[in-house]
Amino acid sequence: MESFAPQTYRILVVDDSISILEIVRTTLTHHGFQVMTAESGEQALEIMENEGLPHLGLFDINMPMGMDGLELCERVLQFSDLPIVMLTAVEETSTIVEAIDRYAEDYMNKPVKSGELLARVRRVLRSIGHFAYPLAAFVQVDDDLAVNFARLTAVVKGHEVSLTPTEAKLLYILMRQKGKVVNTDFLLRRLWPADTDFADEDRLRVYVHRLRSKIETKGGPHYVVSRRRKGYAFLPDDG
Repeated sequence: MESFAPQTYRILVVDDSISILEIVRTTLTHHGFQVMTAESGEQALEIMENEGLPHLGLFDINMPMGMDGLELCERVLQFSDLPIVMLTAVEETSTIVEAIDRYAEDYMNKPVKSGELLARVRRVLRSIGHFAYPLAAFVQVDDDLAVNFARLTAVVKGHEVSLTPTEAKLLYILMRQKGKVVNTDFLLRRLWPADTDFADEDRLRVYVHRLRSKIETKGGPHYVVSRRRKGYAFLPDDG
């Protein structure tokens, strides 16, 4: 089994309570994780634009001033497939169910217990896997392609190209598992989790075609490769 290396993972913790941020930051850094913190959803989005996406988000559900945790999830999952664990003091079952059903991999009740926090973080990171590229403001794929997911921007052979949220999220999912075929059903569930009627293979093919037309150039690498009856793979070295 591949060893788990906390120091290779970056976690963004978002909570309007400074004391909660300090407890979570101290616990995670003590166990080797890289930690970024934000006191609001707006600040979290700014961090992701300027410093790049984390490997995992820990988001508070109830932040009364400005964007709450569910809205932050909605915004982030428009352009990525970031794994999220919700931090909550909310007791309404319907709110927690909505968070798990639509956005999050897991949730934790406050007050945060260190042992439980570490166990849930490790479980989610192990199940999701490591993003295949170093995470920075612009994720550098090769000399021809770099991507800033939060800004919905790619740089293709030195020219800036705008991506739609769905194109960016599709690219994120494929890049996270570079070199592996990502099953079509998995892509449909992650791209359109709340709208099964909207999600079908024809629609996915349209978005794959649009993404290819933006990031692939004549004579350049074929980044997104289809595997008949299986799915798609991100193969930047595939010819």
